Amino acid sequence: MTHQQKVLGLIVLTAALIGGNFTVLKFTLDHTTPILLAAMRTVIGGTFLLALALIRGERLPRRRDDLGNIFVVSFAITTVSSALLVFGVSRVPAGLASLMASTMPLFTAVLSWALLRSRTTQSGQVGLLIGFAGTAVLAAPTLSGEAGALGVVSLVLSALAWAYGTVHMKWKDFSRVSPGVLVGVQLYMSAAVLLPFALVVEGTAETDWSLGLLVPLLYNAIPANAITFSLMALIVKMATPTQAASTAYLIPLFGVFFGWLFRDERLGAVEGLGALLVLSGVYLVVNATARQAAAAVR
Repeated sequence: MTHQQKVLGLIVLTAALIGGNFTVLKFTLDHTTPILLAAMRTVIGGTFLLALALIRGERLPRRRDDLGNIFVVSFAITTVSSALLVFGVSRVPAGLASLMASTMPLFTAVLSWALLRSRTTQSGQVGLLIGFAGTAVLAAPTLSGEAGALGVVSLVLSALAWAYGTVHMKWKDFSRVSPGVLVGVQLYMSAAVLLPFALVVEGTAETDWSLGLLVPLLYNAIPANAITFSLMALIVKMATPTQAASTAYLIPLFGVFFGWLFRDERLGAVEGLGALLVLSGVYLVVNATARQAAAAVR
């Protein structure tokens, strides 16, 4: 298996786990409030990852610069982006939430140019446009429903924060910290911010402490949060920011699929066209960056 095939495999797996999360979040939000949900999944996910890292004998970061960089990523991705994502999903349809999440690569490309001075080839730029067009087509059937403006704004800001965190991980040196420890520590940092905020603002009166909450919460916390952020950290190390961001193109595809599978959402010709555009965009972006990497080695 080539390096680029490994990257593509990780991208598809990560997108599937995150895409399924939009549906699972809807079930979880039937039993609790948005910010408390975001806080609880950081506690569970961080505990899972750090326990696994300690069992494997990995060391926690102690350098001030490492902890500072982890905090920036934590604040951007697992605090601000995560909380705004859950908040937005609680107010708009899952398909529209997928569309908003898929704007992240566009923000990533702009931030990569501004902070890293990275360039994208013409085919890569076309891939970005096709991928975004695919997410728009894929989510178009949901746009006729009632979607709160506050939810849409929250999801756009979530995508922007996620994009910055992704670029920051490529911009700064994280080589001394393993992906599992990196995400575990940043989840605990997020928990220290989100949990007190949720308890003060939302409280626990609207939370139903039952299996109906626990089962989807565990998915939100471990496969869809701890594991996917670890995979994203690995992808960022192996790929360029724009290539890593192409994960977001596949999220609506899986989001619509799991919505159909578990919530009886209808799929049709529009969704098929959107899926084709999304996959074509991913192909162009991944291959454009592969050619750039190969040219740089020569």
